[in-house]
Formats: sequence, structure tokens, C-alpha cells
Amino acid sequence: MKIGFMGLGIMGKPMAFNLLKCGETVVVNDIRTDSYPEFEAKGVKTTTQLKDIAECDIILLSLPDDKVVKAVLLGEGGLLPMLRKGQIVADLSTINYTASTEIAKILEAKGIEFMDAPVSGMEARAIDATLTVMCGGKKEIYDRLVPYFKCMGTNIMYMGTHGCGQLTKAINNILFDINIAAFAEILPMAVKLGLDPVAISSVINSSSGRSYASEFFIPRILERNFRDGYPLSLAYKDLVSGAELSANLGIPLPVLHAATVTYQMALLRGLGDLDKGAMICVYEELLGVKYRSR
Repeated sequence: MKIGFMGLGIMGKPMAFNLLKCGETVVVNDIRTDSYPEFEAKGVKTTTQLKDIAECDIILLSLPDDKVVKAVLLGEGGLLPMLRKGQIVADLSTINYTASTEIAKILEAKGIEFMDAPVSGMEARAIDATLTVMCGGKKEIYDRLVPYFKCMGTNIMYMGTHGCGQLTKAINNILFDINIAAFAEILPMAVKLGLDPVAISSVINSSSGRSYASEFFIPRILERNFRDGYPLSLAYKDLVSGAELSANLGIPLPVLHAATVTYQMALLRGLGDLDKGAMICVYEELLGVKYRSR
């Protein structure tokens, strides 16, 4: 069995390294080659040629967004014409639900099996191989892929038909994103009203206001560290997915739409390369305060 892995970014690189534990032949690909020496030192084949990936029995993708996934699979010079019936493509990327279902239809019309399998857990859990993997597609394809997913994660979930993995990830991310937007808005108000940032942070993270998001981001905000999480510009796609579902299905999501405004303000302020904690800068600027430990 030969497995191709495309995308050696923040999440993809550690996932690809952990995949080496599966005992199969692994081929890795990325448009950037700076991490290639680390894989080559382990005897892994590296390539910039899509034809090398197209020869693999299973192809795993870890790419930035649906635009890139579509280009790699369906675009001019993409993989689709080179793929053969019976191959499996599993998309570990986080992309739009509708885009994922469209890709599945196109690939399966050619006899190529597809599974959307986005992951959750951020870089630390990608390194530790403790990610959650949310899968959508045929159950028999899921069963074939589980041993490989278990090399990268500890919570492997079958969520249903095509798109259900991406839908699950979108729901999880939207809740996470709303939480961060909420404390980005409220914490500067606490400082404006005279509360000590360190003290209020301690209360929040030891009381009912606590969440995974607050525990991860608030200590980093206090230290003005906005580089440890996923960049805002890439995270914004989750909110777009939620807005599309809201519009297409006629489902009112007022809290999501309010949080989206905070993301948009942060992006317009030029904070897209920083992580989600940087949204607090928008409200700090509005209120003339800084949420910091010193």
C-alpha cells in the first residue's frame, strides 16, 4: 500500500510524520520544500510532482482551504485526470461543506472514493497524534481508513454521509470562534472599568466563564503573544461556512453573525496573519486600553 500526503503546513507536517507509524510506504508533497530534508532523513520519498501522488493507493490532503483543494483535485493540471478507479482521496483539510459534497460527487462519478475527514486539536495535538478526526462518506471507506487516522488521532468519529465531517468541524469551530470573539469584546471593557487583567483572567479561568478557548488564549493575550494559534485570515472560512448555511437554509444565527463582525473588523485592521486572540486589539483600540500582564 502506498499513501500520498499533500500539504506539510502547521498541521500537515506533524500529521505526515505520525503517519509514518502506519508501516506503509508514504510519499509527501508540498509546494514548499523546506521540510523535505526532515522526511528524507527518515527515508520518505518527497516530491513536487502531482503524478507521484496520483500513483498512490490512498491520497491524504491537508491544504489551506476549498480553493486550494479544488485546484489540486479538479483544476487544470490537477490530480483528477491522473486518478484511477478504486483509489481513495481523504481530505483532512477544513473546507466549505458545499465544496466538499461537490468534490465527492465529481470524484465518485469517476469511481474514485472520497472522504471528508477534517481534524481538530491545533498544532500541539497534531504533534502528539491526539487529534479528533471527523469523517463523512461511505462507512466501508471509513473502516479502511481508520487504521491510518489512528496514527494521527485518538478520537476517530464516523459522522455520516459525504459532507458530514466538514459539517461537524464547522459546528465545532463556529462555537469556538464565537467564544473567542466574546472575550475579545468583553475583556477590554473589564480593564476600562478598572479591573486588573491578571486578576480577572484568573477568575475567568477558574470559574464558570472558563472554556478551552479562554484557557488557551487569555494567558497568551496577557503576554501579547498572538502567534501560537491558527491565523485569523484562514480561520475566517469557518464563519463564512456558517453564514452560507444560515442563508441557504434560512436558519437565523444572530450570535454567529455578531461574532463575524468582530472577525471582519480584525481583518480590516490588518491582523489576518495573527491568531484569533488578536481580535482583542480591535476593542483595546476602541476603548484606549491594553489587556496585558504588565
